[in-house]
Amino acid sequence: MSDAAAAEGERLQKVLARIGIGSRRVCEEMIAQGRVTVNGEVADLGRRVDVESDRVELDGVPIGVRPGLVHYLLNKPAGVVTTADDPQGRPTVLGLVPAEPRVFPVGRLDMDTEGLLLLTNDGELTHRLTHPSFGIEKEYVAQIQGSPTRAALRRLREGIELEDGLTAPAEAALLAPGVLRLTIHEGRNRQVRRMCEAIGHPVTRLVRSRIGPLVDRRLKPGQWRPLTGDEVRALERAVAGERATPDGGRRPRP
Repeated sequence: MSDAAAAEGERLQKVLARIGIGSRRVCEEMIAQGRVTVNGEVADLGRRVDVESDRVELDGVPIGVRPGLVHYLLNKPAGVVTTADDPQGRPTVLGLVPAEPRVFPVGRLDMDTEGLLLLTNDGELTHRLTHPSFGIEKEYVAQIQGSPTRAALRRLREGIELEDGLTAPAEAALLAPGVLRLTIHEGRNRQVRRMCEAIGHPVTRLVRSRIGPLVDRRLKPGQWRPLTGDEVRALERAVAGERATPDGGRRPRP
């Protein structure tokens, strides 16, 4: 950022407060403590930033500061496709959220799969959420035919050989007869359905119940809501290599 641009930019503490990090005073304290960097340099209280080009990090975690960013959490119903436009005229997820500003789905749920889907115009966060190297967890609840044995569950936990290669180890638990909870951190096409078919228990209904730290059991099918500032920060931490622990703390993601 040039000296001229720095003089014309927006004060850093004001930017941080605007995106919900905290009050202006709290943000000033964070800057004074050396917790905020701009383009890799520790910021001071007089720092101004270009929100369109500068890279801002809090505690080493990149945060989106560009104005106009929105993040929606949608409970996708069955029968809706996860595309911006469908040549067959089927209903799309974009028809369930506001038309402006234009957003895009993060990842994909097939037409018959229900559950949580994130839509946003935050390109940097989208890239990190969908890139294989970050491996954010996705949790599914599947109704399946039959009830898998312990050996079948162990296969899921160790990795399943599919036509496109061996899956990464998954977390698998039988919640009730014929009801399986499966947690994966890959994004292959119809992966959960193919894994269940591979162990001989085809899926009859599939619901995504969690995306990283995002859970909302009150959101009804077809409903959406904006993420809170805390939820956006939690997502940013998740793709920076940390995940929530049951006691509310954080631990490095393996």
